[in-house]
Amino acid sequence: VQLQASGGGWVQAGGSLRLSCAASGRTFNMYAMGWFRRTPEKDREFVAAINWSDGINYYLDSVEDRFPISRDKGKNTVYLQMNNLKPEDTAVYYCAAKTFYSGRYVDAYEYDMWGQGTLVTVSS
Repeated sequence: VQLQASGGGWVQAGGSLRLSCAASGRTFNMYAMGWFRRTPEKDREFVAAINWSDGINYYLDSVEDRFPISRDKGKNTVYLQMNNLKPEDTAVYYCAAKTFYSGRYVDAYEYDMWGQGTLVTVSS
């Protein structure tokens, strides 16, 4: 599975951005997709994940009401709609895919495929 992320950029606090991540290759065995972010203080912090089959979502507490995650199975694409952005959301965001069942979604080591990062900058 190859992942291609897009949608980052610069925005003022309170604004919105939508990240996309398109998967290609052996997507038939994809179990879940997620988003992580990296800052100088935190390496690969879990943000959100979605079970590819049933669509159940998982969130970091601080983004649950602001960053809905969704997927389009026909396009093999996962989205992260980021609303009411805050300066502390500034980070490089990475999409990831896991191709095996484990029942866990928040640990980076659970994911075996990673896309390139996309920078999100939120100014105050």
